Amino acid sequence: MTSSAHSARILVCDDDRAVRSALTVNLTKAGYVVTVCESGEEGLERLRAEPYDVLLTDVKMTGLTGLELLSEVRTHWPDTRVVVMTGFGSVSDAVGAMKAGAADYLIKPIGRDELLLLLERALESRALAREVQRLRREVDARYGFENLIGVTPVMQELYEQVNAVAESSTLVLIHGETGTGKELIAHAIHYRSPRARAPLVVVNCGALPENLLESELFGHEKGAFTGATRTHQGKFEQADGGTLFLDEIGEIPASVQVRLLRVLEGGSITRVGGERPVKVDVRVIAATNRDLRADVKSGGFRADLFYRLNVFPIRLPALRERVDDISLLAEHFLGRFAERHRRQAPTLHEDALRTLRSWRWPGNVRELEHLMERTLLLSGGGGLIRSIHLPDEGDLPTTGTGGSDDPLDELDEGGLPALLDRWERGLIVAALEAEGGVQARAARRLGISRSNLNYRIGRLRVTLQDVKFG
Repeated sequence: MTSSAHSARILVCDDDRAVRSALTVNLTKAGYVVTVCESGEEGLERLRAEPYDVLLTDVKMTGLTGLELLSEVRTHWPDTRVVVMTGFGSVSDAVGAMKAGAADYLIKPIGRDELLLLLERALESRALAREVQRLRREVDARYGFENLIGVTPVMQELYEQVNAVAESSTLVLIHGETGTGKELIAHAIHYRSPRARAPLVVVNCGALPENLLESELFGHEKGAFTGATRTHQGKFEQADGGTLFLDEIGEIPASVQVRLLRVLEGGSITRVGGERPVKVDVRVIAATNRDLRADVKSGGFRADLFYRLNVFPIRLPALRERVDDISLLAEHFLGRFAERHRRQAPTLHEDALRTLRSWRWPGNVRELEHLMERTLLLSGGGGLIRSIHLPDEGDLPTTGTGGSDDPLDELDEGGLPALLDRWERGLIVAALEAEGGVQARAARRLGISRSNLNYRIGRLRVTLQDVKFG
C-alpha cells in the first residue's frame, strides 16, 4: 500500500447498510479516512462540504443514482476519482459508468484485496494527473508571455507578432543574433497555440553531423545502417500533432535540405532505409542567427526551402536595440537566481544600471543572464550591486554573435569554480584599489564583512603587489 493511503479521503455512497459497514472496516484498517452516506443526495452534500480523493458509489440507489452522482462529480469536482460498485447482473451499468468517466468499477460482493488494489490504482492515477497539471503550469510559467521581459516598442511589436501567428499552423522563421531568445519565442508560440497539449520537440540542427541529423529528423528502419538494431521514430513523428522547433536551420547540409522541403510540401516523411511514407501533422518553427538570404545568393541554402520556411518571419531585436529593458531583465534574472540558489536578491544601484546600459552585449540576453547569476553568487546575496561590483566590459565572457552558442566554451580546465574565483579576485582587487587599500571600506563596498573579505583575500591569495594604488 502506498503512503498516500494514510491521508487519502474516501467517500462511500451506498444505500445498503451492510455494504457501508464492511467497506468502512476494511478501508479504515488500511489507513484511509472514510466517510459514508446512504444516498446520492447525501453524497452531494458531503462533496460540497469538503474535498475527497475517491468516491465509491453504488450504481443503483433510490433517488439520485450512482451515474447521476458520477456526472455531478465530473462537472464540479473533476479531481475526485469515482469508482462505481454494482451487482454481477448489472455489469452493463458499470461499462456505461466507465464510458461516462468513472476511474474503475467493482462487482459485488467486493473482495478486500481487490478493493485495496483498485483504490491504490485510482489514487496513483489522480497523483499522475496532478503532476501533469503541475508540469503544465510550470511550462506555462516558464514559457508564457511574462517571461518575454520587455516594454520597449520593439518588444511590443514582437508580442503582437507572436499573438498573431500562434493560433495558426503557419510556418515561422525566427531571425536573431545568438542569445536573443529564439527558443523562448518558439515555446511561447507553441504554448499559445491549439497544439499546446501536444509535444514540442526541439532539434539543434547545428549540433548533429549529416548522417545523424537525417536519422534524428526522419527516423530509420531496422537494418538501415550499421548499428540500426531497431526501428527509430524521428523527431517529425515524435512531434506529430504538435510543433517541431528546428534551431540553427541554416546549418543543415544540402541533402537534408532536400528531404526537409519534401516533408514541408507533402506532409509525410520516409524513414532512412524505408520505402513507406508516414503521414505527419507537424507545425514547423525554424530559427537562425545567419543571413539566409545571403546564403541563398551564395548557394549555401536552397532558395525554395528558404521561401517555404519564411512564410511568417519574426526578427528578434538585439539587446543593444532595447537598452531600456535591461533593468527589467537584470532584476528578473537576479530574482530567479536568488530563488534557485536560496539567497536574498541584491539590488542594482543606478550607477550599475547605467554601466549595463552602456555595454554592447554581443551575447545579448543570454550574456546578461549569465552575468546576473555570477554577480549574485559573488555578492553572497542581498546588499547593493554597484558599478564597482561589475567586471570591465572587455572582461565579460561572451558567446559572441557568430561563434559557439554554448556558454561552456568560456570555461577552462578549472571549470566554473576557477571562473568564479577569477571574477571574485578581480572584484576584490578593484574594491581595494578604489578604497586605497583600506579593507574595512573595501568590504563595505563589496557588501560583505571585513572578516569575510579577509577570508576571501587569503583563499584567493590576493597580495599588495596585485593592488595598484592611484
